[in-house]
Parts: sequence; structure tokens; C-alpha cells
Amino acid sequence: MQMEQLVALCKRRGFLFQSSEIYGGLNGFWDYGPLGVLLKKNVKDAWWSDMVVAHNEMVLQRGAPGLYEMTGLDCTIIMHPQIWKCSGHYDLFHDYMVDCRESKKRYRYDHVKGRTVAYHGQSVFATTMETENTQDCLEQAALKFFGLRKKDVENLEWSGEIMAISQLAGFSNVLGPDAKTIGTLTAPREFNLMFKTVIGALGGEDDASFLRPETAQGIFVNFKNVCDSTRVKVPFGIAQIGKSFRNEITPRNFTFRSREFEQMEIEFFCHPSESPQWYKYWRDRRFAWYTELGLAGERLRLRDHDQDELSHYSCGTADVEYQYPFLPEGEYGELEGIAHRGDFDLRSHMEGKLMRDGDGLTLELDADGKPKHRGSGKDLTYYDEVTRERYVPHVIEPSAGADRATLAFLCEAYHVDQVPNDKGEPTERVSLKFHPRLAPIKAAVFPLVKKDGMPEIATELYGELKREFSVFYDDKGAVGRRYRRQDEIGTPFCITIDGQTARDDTVTIRDRDTLEQWRVKQCDLAAELRGRLS
Repeated sequence: MQMEQLVALCKRRGFLFQSSEIYGGLNGFWDYGPLGVLLKKNVKDAWWSDMVVAHNEMVLQRGAPGLYEMTGLDCTIIMHPQIWKCSGHYDLFHDYMVDCRESKKRYRYDHVKGRTVAYHGQSVFATTMETENTQDCLEQAALKFFGLRKKDVENLEWSGEIMAISQLAGFSNVLGPDAKTIGTLTAPREFNLMFKTVIGALGGEDDASFLRPETAQGIFVNFKNVCDSTRVKVPFGIAQIGKSFRNEITPRNFTFRSREFEQMEIEFFCHPSESPQWYKYWRDRRFAWYTELGLAGERLRLRDHDQDELSHYSCGTADVEYQYPFLPEGEYGELEGIAHRGDFDLRSHMEGKLMRDGDGLTLELDADGKPKHRGSGKDLTYYDEVTRERYVPHVIEPSAGADRATLAFLCEAYHVDQVPNDKGEPTERVSLKFHPRLAPIKAAVFPLVKKDGMPEIATELYGELKREFSVFYDDKGAVGRRYRRQDEIGTPFCITIDGQTARDDTVTIRDRDTLEQWRVKQCDLAAELRGRLS
């Protein structure tokens, strides 16, 4: 599948639109259309149901190390700015960027890839932003630089492998992604990814705050509130679904990397001695969740981070990764991270900003030997009334992106196959084969023709099903074309009212994937759908 085909379908059928499109769009922001908002809601509902509501069932099925409780929060997007200083975001949450003095464009340092190319003895390191067709883009850049045409591409002499410019010693021989001359890129520099805002009317420096770059910190600072108000016992988890904001240097790849996105996060608090077992439990369980909802095969993998990849506070991290079609062949993109964060977060909000010191963490000090960023000073330890032990819980964090998950399910669902048309001739069919739990529309209701009482029966049936399911009514065009329209938006079942319905009170159900058709009594239809959709 080409990514352009999926993007076109998403716009044509109302899954996703460019934000502010009539004004030329706003890079890094996307609007979910009528079908997209249903799909994303179903992804979030499935996550909340499986991770929070049905957690007791999962304990039995997944072999958890012990019993646990799950609860939820909905924290504010803007919080006290000291939170981001103690968490490390204020000082450390940045990417490196480079600017092009010629094109006046800005690029994320680690996303600019290139390769050395020569023509008639002149050599240059041509670059482009990393894409699924990186080499093709490099060829276009090289041809343009040397003033050649497409037919001359065989005369280019390539050497070395494609590599990031971050691996180069300097940029004097580098051709920027949108430049015509070499040596136009600046030295890399830090760029903080948090969106800054102002609280109140005065607008002074003391009123500065930030849109949250993640939902996790709201959970940590409410740890004591949750313990005191719900009387939950460790081990337990706090879940949250909410918007986060990151001022990405180069947002790209559809909704994969955007500036406004939604997260589905759990902070699971456990005893330090049991944390390795809980980390393995959540790592394996979160991977299984994706496979059960239709992401399977070679395109999905679970990858443990190497030691040099780990965050300074992490005791272990694994990524659920998916082979998105916009990535170069063989490469994977992060879908979810499961991190063993130790006691870093709760201690930071008690004491102040922490840093790694050997095998442990210690308070980070400024030049005067004072805490660089002071914590709240509040006691965020946990007291076990049974063992009479007081300790700072360890945290396991499964952090998923609702937008990235929705995009992965869209990519996985996209299928093109050959099916017979009304005349029995093979024709190309595009379908989205969503898991029934995720499909935006669960069933479509058709009257075969607009006469003989069929529209009236279909309308009444549509109204009855609408009380329980997301259902669509369509009476326009040939029934074969109506089937194709529903296949393209991922509707699992189509229900047709025909001439036989008035005689025996039965309707025809058609399956999206198998194309199988069978008849069911109208009174049994809701139960039939309920069973197949579950």
C-alpha cells in the first residue's frame, strides 16, 4: 500500500482532514472527520474498557503477579510550571534543529538523511528529510544540483550508505534538503518542545506556563490525592486519556508526528521488590492488546531498549513498534512505550529535580550547591498498613498514543482485492478490514429498492438498531455500489431488506470480509449483530 492512497481515502470518506484547510492548513495539526472521530473513540473506548473497567478479568487471563486495582483521572492541560522543572522537561525536553541560511527552512537534526554522490569528479553530500523513498529524493536533489535531467541519473556515482547528518563532522560539503548550494546548514542547537503560554492578564515572566507535553505528570502529582480519596492499595494503576502538545520542529508523516495529539497512559504503582515482575506483565500485556485487535504479523514487534537508549531514570523500557508504510523498508515506528521508571517521578516531586549518579539517583544542584529545582516538599511515600512499611512506590508506565494507534489500525485495515461485480466480472475492491470493536459504523441498512414497502421497513429497522449500534442508512444507487461504499469505510455487516422480508420477516446479512450472505429473522437481528461484533 502507498501511503498516498490511504491519505486520499481518509479525506474522501471523512476520517481525517488537514486542520484549517480552507486557510491553507496548519502544519502538524489534524481534524478528525465524522468517521475518524468514531474510529478514534472506539480505540480509546477499547483501551479504557480493557485496561481499566475489565482489569479483574485481565488479571485472571494474563497471569498478573497479583491482584490490583485500576482507577482514572482527567487532569488539566495547564499545570503549575514548577512541575515541568522537577520532571526535567524544562531543562531536558528538547530536540536539536538545524536551519538553512538559503531556504530559510528549519529541520530536525536527526531526521535529515543523506548520501555522498559525485558527477565528473565533483562530490557533494546530498540530503533530504527521511521518507519511505529517501534514495529517490536524494537522486532528485543531486540531479538538480548538477543541472542534469532524469535520463542522466545513471551517470551519478554514489558512495557509502544513507546516513544521518548527525554522523558528519561538518556541513561544508552538505547540500541542504531544499538548497541549491552547499554549506548552507547552521550548526545544530537545542529547541525546547514545550508550548509556552501565559496565565492571567499581566503577562509577566512570573505568569509564564506551558501546555503539558505529556499526561503522566498530572497523575504523579495527584498520587496522594488518589490514595487518600479512594483508599486503593499498592499495587494499583491510574489511567488517563488526554491531549498533549509538543512543538515539533518538523511534524510529518500524517498523524504520526504532530504538534497536538492524544495519549492513553497508565502509571502503575507497585512495591520496588515486585517492580521487575510488573514491568514484564505490562510489557507483554500491552503487546497482546494490539494483536487481539488486528495488528499482527511481521509489521508489529516488541523491542527492548538497549542500555544506551534508556532514559537516565529508567530501569528498563520496551517499545511496541509498527512498520508504518511511510517509513523506509524494514524500519519501524514507535506505537507505544512501556517504561520501568523506578521511583524517579514521585521522588522528584517531593525533593526536586533528580539526576543519575552511578547506579542511583541524587538531587541535582546548581552552581551554588543548592537544589536546582525544588520539589513540592510534600510527602508522597506510601504506608502499607499490613506490613507497616513506608516506601516510595516504583512506577511502570505503559504510554500509548491514541492517534498513532488509530493510524496503525487504519494502515493495517487497508486492503485491495478482486471481487465479482453485478455481472460476475472481477473488479477491484478497496476495503478497511477493521476489527468489529473498532469499526466506526457497525452495520448499514439498505432497502433493495424504493418501493413495495421496503424503505418503510428499512427505516423502522434502522431506528431500532440505532438505539444500540452505530448504524448507517443508505437507499441511493445499486445495492452493489452501496456494498462497496460500506466496504471502503470498514463497515463489518450490511443488512438488506428485499421482497422476501415482507413474506417471512427475514433480512439478508452480508459479511464485509468473507462476502458470505445469510438470512436472519428481524426479531433476532440485534442479538445476531451483538454476538458477531463482540
